[in-house]
Amino acid sequence: MVVQATRSDAIAVVDIGSNSVRLVVFDGARRAPVPLFNEKVLCGLGRGLAATGRLNEAGVERALACLERFAVLVRAMGVARFDLFATAAVREADNGATFVAEVERRAGAKVAVLSGEEEGRLSALGVLAGAPGAEGVCGDLGGGSLELVELAGGALGEAATLGLGPFHLMEKGDPGGGAVRAEIDRQLDTVDWLESRRGSIIYPVGGAWRTLARIHMEQNGYPLHIIHGYTLPGKVAGEFSLLIARTSRRSLARIPGVQKERAETLPYGAAVLQRLIQRFAPREVTFSANGLREGHLFDLLPRAERERDPLVASVEDLGPLYQRFSGLGAALDGWAAPLFPGATAAMARRRRAAANLADIGWRDHPDHRQADALDRVLWLPFGGATHADRIYLARAVLARYTGRDSDTDQAPVFRLLERPLADEAEALGRAFRLAFDLSGGAPELLALTPLHRAGDEIRLDVGGSAEQLVNDNTERAFAALARALRAKVRDRFRAVVEPKERHATFSS
Repeated sequence: MVVQATRSDAIAVVDIGSNSVRLVVFDGARRAPVPLFNEKVLCGLGRGLAATGRLNEAGVERALACLERFAVLVRAMGVARFDLFATAAVREADNGATFVAEVERRAGAKVAVLSGEEEGRLSALGVLAGAPGAEGVCGDLGGGSLELVELAGGALGEAATLGLGPFHLMEKGDPGGGAVRAEIDRQLDTVDWLESRRGSIIYPVGGAWRTLARIHMEQNGYPLHIIHGYTLPGKVAGEFSLLIARTSRRSLARIPGVQKERAETLPYGAAVLQRLIQRFAPREVTFSANGLREGHLFDLLPRAERERDPLVASVEDLGPLYQRFSGLGAALDGWAAPLFPGATAAMARRRRAAANLADIGWRDHPDHRQADALDRVLWLPFGGATHADRIYLARAVLARYTGRDSDTDQAPVFRLLERPLADEAEALGRAFRLAFDLSGGAPELLALTPLHRAGDEIRLDVGGSAEQLVNDNTERAFAALARALRAKVRDRFRAVVEPKERHATFSS
């Protein structure tokens, strides 16, 4: 007997692609959804399609078995809705309609066969969901096609669908050869609006390009192994893509984490990215873990919810799980704000996020609290967090637990953060440490002990009934905060920034 789970708010999305079939079950239609389940199977539906006009026979069998399994899982989870999308291979194949009918029979749910335009739109919305205000071009490479969508100030612009998926390019020969390069260039030539976005940012989407980013991380010893937000200078990304395009399938298959099926298509995906970079000359290439599935959820949201900051939405949704007392995150944010007069919007955003995570280790054993809190913040599935955001939040939480980055296993990660941001995070974390020593995490006590900053003077008001909250711990915590702010303690709860230290410690 199957006992149905109680996740009536969850949404299951299946993407039936030309190379892979993936199911992601999200915890609901929210600004920063968290995956409850995520599974991908490389089926190769589009293998040989360009030559035969039909879906690959072995791929069809594998996909149908996979989709039957997904349907069983989804029904057992009791999700609110079950959405299936099919893309390039299914829409182009002569037997695509027959395949869709069989999927619907076995899965017990309708399949939406997306046009290239709609596929690109949803993928670009996925990018915007994780990078609000993105400027440049979203490129979504599947096994059968490449969708390009212009991103301008957080809005979608021009779009194009090209037959540059690896399964099409395989018919042209070696991925590092002239015939493949000529075919890519020929099709890119038809996208006249690319020139207007020249020099901005490319946001690559799709399994092949995510694998490319993962290999680059491994080969260069990049310590934060998170694909979303991984950014390379355009020239570096182009050179690396060319290298992978010229690497043999056998050599790629020997790289840990590269599946045999992916090793076959990866050089073609790399060739496409290299020629796109050559044409587009981006200043940066920023990889996106979001795509069609996340774009679909974003598309379901009301406008007000879509306009929320995804990082703030993430931590506010997670806040009740990680805070002992209701309203603690907002109270900490307001209490620490006077330390940073003239804070930019970026600083205020980071402070708000950090405040909601400041009590994240309260359930952990004291001997492991610092390390567990640090690791959790580094790897949480935040929405809309750049790598710098993520490291900043981790450093603030580490300082809140009185740790130093040099004493942790994550010291190489912290070296990625620019010094002004690292100093800012350290000061914020030390402020949170003082707040917890004063209040025990009870928000109403923070109101009795306000912080002030006027010019170079920093002061903690502990007069009246608040005197009962003062002990040696609070005095030590205030002294640590003063040091983080490059200030000298003049009396128990007053510190002054020395003239030589007046510099832009709190830049954004």
